Amino acid sequence: MRVAYVFSTTGHTVSHKLERMILPQLEAGDHGADVAGMFFFDDNTYALQAGSDLGERLSALAAEQNILLMLCDLCATERGLAVETDDGGYAPRNVVDGVRVGCFPDLYAALETNPPDQVITL
Repeated sequence: MRVAYVFSTTGHTVSHKLERMILPQLEAGDHGADVAGMFFFDDNTYALQAGSDLGERLSALAAEQNILLMLCDLCATERGLAVETDDGGYAPRNVVDGVRVGCFPDLYAALETNPPDQVITL
């Protein structure tokens, strides 16, 4: 089974559920599902900020396991993690390697070649 995670709630969602539960399972190879992508909203976008331990671990894992890492464009821009480009798109700024920035249409297009069977919102 392939899943995609949407991190939409703030609080301990990323620091507890992702960092202390999901990520260690993925790193150990015993998560039980392949992960197609992770989409981050609101303050959860800070998880992928350059220099953060969590972000660096996620970046390495994403490169190794072909996992999409995407930030909500407006959320990332508001937090200084993206800038609007001349063509109306968004470019990541001050984030770990491999991060993309976009909105739902961008997420759908990015997952089209690696679609999940289920989307899990946390």
